[in-house]
Amino acid sequence: MSIRILSRQDILSVASMKDMIEACRLAMKLYAEKQVDIPLRTNLDIAEHNGQSLYMTGYAADADALGVKIVSVYPDNVQEGITAVPATMVLLDPKTGVVNCLMDGTTLTQLRTGAISGLATDLLARQDASVMTLIGTGGQAASQLEAILAVRPIRQVYVSGRDYAKARVFAQAMTRQFSKTYQVTIEATDQVDDAVALSDVITVVTTATQPVFSSDRLKPGAHVNGVGSFMPDMVEVDAGLFDRAGLVYVDTMDAFTEAGDFQQPLAQGKISSQIVTGELGQLVLGHTARRTSDQEITFFKTTGNAVLDIVAAQRIYEIAVEQQMGQIIDL
Repeated sequence: MSIRILSRQDILSVASMKDMIEACRLAMKLYAEKQVDIPLRTNLDIAEHNGQSLYMTGYAADADALGVKIVSVYPDNVQEGITAVPATMVLLDPKTGVVNCLMDGTTLTQLRTGAISGLATDLLARQDASVMTLIGTGGQAASQLEAILAVRPIRQVYVSGRDYAKARVFAQAMTRQFSKTYQVTIEATDQVDDAVALSDVITVVTTATQPVFSSDRLKPGAHVNGVGSFMPDMVEVDAGLFDRAGLVYVDTMDAFTEAGDFQQPLAQGKISSQIVTGELGQLVLGHTARRTSDQEITFFKTTGNAVLDIVAAQRIYEIAVEQQMGQIIDL
């Protein structure tokens, strides 16, 4: 049995953001068509070591994708100089059930999470969107930025975070990485609401428990991606956003039941599940409403799903095989 090992660098060298966006488009389409088998995530509590081990499995026949992403959450790892959230993606050949690839799960997650926001922006944002605000400068931020640059003619990006100095360092790094390819100006700001008021696309990727910008400052026609919150106690956007948004999309309805952005205003009686226009796959298929005017405000919320992991990972694997990338081990 031969297994291809793909490191972070291997993945980044073979998978373009546009490849990942198209993989997410296929994943959402298959999910909407109910052509996938995605069991509930398995969580194991490793109390003796203050850890949790999570297993996200899935099969998408039409994408030839079968696998499991293993993610562990061990906060004490940082004391040992080890990442607190190690992740590994395991792919299997659907024809034989044999493991054929192991890849860095952290890089995969970053790419597919950025790509799903890119897909949503491609489907929902104004075609002429040219100004973006990125709120959050953590591990997911760079791929979120790249995904929006890949689908819209963004010329100005404002970066905001809890630490302005860190935001400046991040903006400088992103300028070096993207300014020539995309001809974009990227700068830090400590006036997030002023930046939001100028922006056509706003992506929020934080661990906040309170709204990080005022929805009152959104300009007509703005599109917002909510990425960071994935539990009921996490909130990035205020409830007023839902009064202004003409379209509200989720990657899957799990996003509505899991994220505090929805669950807190729901508990307060400010919204109902009827505010959700649909899942992104329904929009891909043309079964739900698209933007009807350049003045309409749109919102997309993602909390992730294993179908994104397996389909994106399979595409990365296929490209790596074509380009003969990675290390092969024989068992």
